[in-house]
Amino acid sequence: MDFAQYKETFAEEATKVGYSNQNINHCLDYAEVLFLNNVPVIYDSSHLSLLVGYKKEYLKKAALYTKYFYRNFEITKKNGKKRAISEPLPSLKEIQHWILKNILYKTPISPFAKAYKPHVTILENLRFHKNQLKVFTLDLVDFFPSIKIESVEQIFLGIGYSKSISNLLSQLCTKDGFLPQGAPTSPYLSNLIFKETDEAISEYCKQHKIRYTRYADDLSFSGNFDEKKLLQKVTENIQKIGFKINVEKTKLMRQNMRQTVTGIVVNDKPQVVFHKRNKLRQAMYYIMKFGIDEHREYKEIDQVHFLEHLLGKINFVLQINPKDYEFIRYKSFLLDLKEKQKARMIKTELLLM
Repeated sequence: MDFAQYKETFAEEATKVGYSNQNINHCLDYAEVLFLNNVPVIYDSSHLSLLVGYKKEYLKKAALYTKYFYRNFEITKKNGKKRAISEPLPSLKEIQHWILKNILYKTPISPFAKAYKPHVTILENLRFHKNQLKVFTLDLVDFFPSIKIESVEQIFLGIGYSKSISNLLSQLCTKDGFLPQGAPTSPYLSNLIFKETDEAISEYCKQHKIRYTRYADDLSFSGNFDEKKLLQKVTENIQKIGFKINVEKTKLMRQNMRQTVTGIVVNDKPQVVFHKRNKLRQAMYYIMKFGIDEHREYKEIDQVHFLEHLLGKINFVLQINPKDYEFIRYKSFLLDLKEKQKARMIKTELLLM
């Protein structure tokens, strides 16, 4: 339905229930902006309730008492430190997925943002930084927790939603006033919030012939430039929206060094760093020689889905270099092993019946 059809239908139905011409025009002015932005028209919480398929009372509770609608746990980062994850309960997650698909994905982000975009792989972030004189990478501290609910509300207001709906949507996408790491809406919202900053940084980079991309909280620059002046300019821009640079993770990599972007070597062609590839090689050598169960027992690996974990890592290597025949062979072996395990489980279940 285009806006002309919507306007005619809405005016007709609104007149039947007693809306004044002033009220009808007010509603249509509001709806027209949302139509132009290709997002759903939402007038109030009752309307949103019908769209997402949950009662209005549930939406209000999820918005007001956010901490009760998340499961909190920690995962270990590469440096051994813990990262707090807040995963929404299935019902709230379903609502967030609706917001993501129907509203957020309809709103464009900066072309310099390379993460959390549908149908875009990490290779899109790497290809700009191959064979450069310098690669300079920066990391932001507490990326998602640094984004407050006020910034999220401004995104929905900017799309065209009313103050009350923008507030409700922002509450449904935040926990305790911040973006939770674990909600499906958080990554794309972070891109939208960073959009103006991406543009400001990229403008400076264009003027100085610097290549710039951002993959979530990893900012990458390459070319031939004054890194001190660049760092100063970037710091000024990110501080305006409440972010800080993690000084410990700031790296300058010259052409005679191993240059990495988001953990991938970019000197010649994109390649997963050697020590990670070698670790996978060693694991696969022992698994192929002695068996996966024997390898897990020897290494004291208690990971429940260890086979799937290995497949994920090998798939990542192949995503970066699809023609790596060594890892194609490893993937084929693990897929065959997975099928054998599945067949063995089915046979066991039949014997127990």
